[in-house]
Amino acid sequence: MAKIKRAVSVDELLKKKFKVFPLEGKFKDLLGTPERTGHWFFYGESGHGKTTLIMQLVKELTKYEKVEYNTLEEGARLSMQMAVEGNRMNECRKGTFKILNKLPIDQVKERLRRHKSAKILVMDSVQYTFLTKKDFWEIDEEFGQSHLILWNSHGRGKRPLGALAEAIMFHADQKVFVQGYRAYSKSRTSRGKLTEPYTIWEEGAKEYHDPL
Repeated sequence: MAKIKRAVSVDELLKKKFKVFPLEGKFKDLLGTPERTGHWFFYGESGHGKTTLIMQLVKELTKYEKVEYNTLEEGARLSMQMAVEGNRMNECRKGTFKILNKLPIDQVKERLRRHKSAKILVMDSVQYTFLTKKDFWEIDEEFGQSHLILWNSHGRGKRPLGALAEAIMFHADQKVFVQGYRAYSKSRTSRGKLTEPYTIWEEGAKEYHDPL
């Protein structure tokens, strides 16, 4: 692993070229033009569409990189099969999307260290990783500038659930709150401003936000 340069001049920073995802349409409205490495954090209460949103998003991201989805909470069971089928993940380019069935973090790290590893990892959910904050910072130190990790987290109201989830959220480049099948994002590159909401499921969002 290349040693990370700790001191960078202003000229060096201004001249540096960053790899980004050239998103279009509703995903661009939600996330802008995000960098391809770091951490994205998704949170909200159960049953509001977080998993569906992440499936929809990673389906788009497979146009650019391989994605591995570590289903720690559900496992490779019927509910995950339904999520994969419902979002037609079989339409991803061959070999660009793979489900990891409750893979422990030490095995996840080994996969990420491989020369041709998937560059995008989904951890679903934060509360089922059983990591400490120290564990997270170690993951960030080793992989934060070479991979993109999407963290799915339970929430209570408008806050993530637990100290680990809060630590990841504060550090994340993209912070996406999901409520009533709509997603709302703040990012470092948007300088804290809310971007355009993304509707995950039109009928469900209308029923939740605009009841008769």
